[in-house]
Amino acid sequence: MEPTKKRRTKEAYVSIRAVGPAKNLEKAMEALESLGFRDVEESTPWREVFSEYSDDELPGAVLSGLRYREGLTQKQLSDLTGIPQSNISQMERGKRTIGRERAKRLAQALNADYRTLL
Repeated sequence: MEPTKKRRTKEAYVSIRAVGPAKNLEKAMEALESLGFRDVEESTPWREVFSEYSDDELPGAVLSGLRYREGLTQKQLSDLTGIPQSNISQMERGKRTIGRERAKRLAQALNADYRTLL
């Protein structure tokens, strides 16, 4: 698996959400803009962005993406969660449903909210 793994680019993007006093919003935006952040008000529905995935396949694509983000192979994720590697492969391909309990175990290993896998 290692030779086929794509290398991450130098630039990585994050999204920030914060809660605080409204009176400080302008100062916060100025500080973030000075660090290279920009305000993105519009969003695109996931069905438009991932039109090639059906509703059944999308959780598997999310699982695959989270696993890639953490730099884990299916085998390593299997070892962390106790879920057989073959099941992880089937979940990523949309051939097996993830289910709530598995989603919780996977999300804990992948530092994510389990609801993104359902």
